[in-house]
Amino acid sequence: MSTPARHILVTSALPYANGPIHLGHLVEYIQTDIWVRFQKLRGHRCTYVCADDAHGTPIMLRAQQEGIEPAELIARIGAEHQADFDGFLIAFDQYHSTHSPENRRFAELIYTRLDAAGHIERRTIRQSYDPEREMFLPDRFIKGECPRCGAADQYGDACEVCGATYSPTDLRNPRSVLSGATPVERESEHYFFRLADFEDTLRTWIAEGHIQHEIANKLAEWFHDGLQAWDISRDAPYWGFEIPGAPGKYFYVWLDAPIGYMASFKHYCDRTGLDFDAYWRPDSSAELYHFIGKDIAYFHTLFWPAMLHGAGFRKPSAVFCHGFLTVNGQKMSKSRGTFIKARTYLDHLRPEYLRYYFASKLSDRVDDIDLSLDDFQLRVNSDLVGKFVNIASRCAGFINRQFDGRLATALPDASLYATFVAAGDSIAEAYERREFSRAMREVMALADRANQYVDEHKPWVLAKDPARSHDVQAVCTQGINLFRALAVYLAPVLPRLAADVAEFLATPQPHWTDLQTPLLGHVIAPFKPLLARIDPAQVEALLADSRESLAPTAAVPPPAAAVAPLAPTVAIDDFMKVDLRIARIDAAQAVAEADKLLRLTLDLGGETRTVFAGIKAKYTPDELVGRLTVVVANLAPRKMRFGVSEGMVLAAGDDAGGIFLLAPDTGATPGMRVK
Repeated sequence: MSTPARHILVTSALPYANGPIHLGHLVEYIQTDIWVRFQKLRGHRCTYVCADDAHGTPIMLRAQQEGIEPAELIARIGAEHQADFDGFLIAFDQYHSTHSPENRRFAELIYTRLDAAGHIERRTIRQSYDPEREMFLPDRFIKGECPRCGAADQYGDACEVCGATYSPTDLRNPRSVLSGATPVERESEHYFFRLADFEDTLRTWIAEGHIQHEIANKLAEWFHDGLQAWDISRDAPYWGFEIPGAPGKYFYVWLDAPIGYMASFKHYCDRTGLDFDAYWRPDSSAELYHFIGKDIAYFHTLFWPAMLHGAGFRKPSAVFCHGFLTVNGQKMSKSRGTFIKARTYLDHLRPEYLRYYFASKLSDRVDDIDLSLDDFQLRVNSDLVGKFVNIASRCAGFINRQFDGRLATALPDASLYATFVAAGDSIAEAYERREFSRAMREVMALADRANQYVDEHKPWVLAKDPARSHDVQAVCTQGINLFRALAVYLAPVLPRLAADVAEFLATPQPHWTDLQTPLLGHVIAPFKPLLARIDPAQVEALLADSRESLAPTAAVPPPAAAVAPLAPTVAIDDFMKVDLRIARIDAAQAVAEADKLLRLTLDLGGETRTVFAGIKAKYTPDELVGRLTVVVANLAPRKMRFGVSEGMVLAAGDDAGGIFLLAPDTGATPGMRVK
């Protein structure tokens, strides 16, 4: 019996219409797009909406600098954003703007309902004012020291170090970003949302499991400190929507930004005839999911559900938070310029490469992920080209040349194909739970089995014997069908490649249930190369174009003389005593009693070893499983209080704490000796 189709509404956080999309942003949009494509592939009604966050003082000031109207600026930036998203195959069902009639309508509706119910209070506050620019300063135009942890150079609304939120007047040693002047305080009447009115509702909603444990633990700190009323107004001059009945007062950008989800969906509903209320009324059976970065969890897991509840709308089914992206171990920061632009990447590399790499690193947790460019090349070349596409390229030529593209009428190993089909349940569960890294590991394990099947049956040898022609067709038909199964499982991650595979197989776009019936007696198209390896020169060109933005800004690299001195020389006979072998990491887990250690289970080509490695600070267990590394295989076992370590994995490191696990080039296999 088939599962009834679900009705799902999905959003990603709105990119701010004041700058370009960079790879840090794309962690979120790629993650969301993969999940949405998976739901659609399973036959569910899943709608993905987003919009440009188009209000606020920064946009107003930038437009003034360029000598244009804010509307012109946000239109231009919005077009650039959508072009970048299209380039990365992000398939929104609706992409809109918060500067829209729908968003004005819903912002005013929610505000007036909250006000009528007594959840809005008015009070006169003392506010930071730039005496040189003669304007009240928005939170992010004031910098100073965090009032909670003391971190320097923090914005006026939230600390990037400890995550605290606060009023800009709470900053220590504040300064205006616009002029450098020390802000003065002036009085102004502001409008506040009484968040504490919803404490019981929010506690219940959180306890029901709508957010991740890490975020729930963080929220517990805010509940402990007491939920503070939220200032939802800003003084003119301001680019945004004026508050009804309050001339010169505007909705703070963070009030109408999440409402942009509703506005974008409303625009979609008006365009397609879908019932908006069926998704947003309190008793809705539809599902609503928000994918966001951990830095904006406070707004999405406290203010947003409270606003919705207070205004008579449903709360989210879940809010999924993710961590930040680093590149080669360096933190990315838009404000500090340390980012690779999406467009720069697309100028040099295919989007599928990054989509797959992010998928291979992402889990359901809030962990940061690192884009190690060496590992990026290795994993893409090994997995996508060396394993996945390789299956089709090894089998299709025989079918095209010797059998006019026609597959055999039966599979020689139906049980192996059935194993691939049955694996879809576990892979689907991993996708559903956003455990994309697990899904990719399981798919690549199947790819290994498919290649092993081809290796064992050697169609290139069979083809030399005319009497074995039938066997060649059968073996290659088996391989093509195993490849087709993998292509379906990878379709959410590699949509363009999935379309190319469908063209090659002369089949419609894939559906998850298509795999129940193998392709038999079917004519496929002539094979064309589906994916090329990443050339290191492409990555070098990308780095050259991003060199300035990748350079560290907080520290200067030490001169060459500061590099750690070389150890004393050793004789070649001594060095030859060290037996270095390639090992595959079959399992990894943290050692609870140790701050730096991970317990690794290594496959040395048939022999299993346990090794304790001090790489916990750099790597999570999930991202290590399936990787190849280099191990000192003849090191005497060392007894530790956690167990016995039967070797040593090799890693590079520096005095700053950087750790980089050594990995072999493409083609290496477990047990191979390092020469």
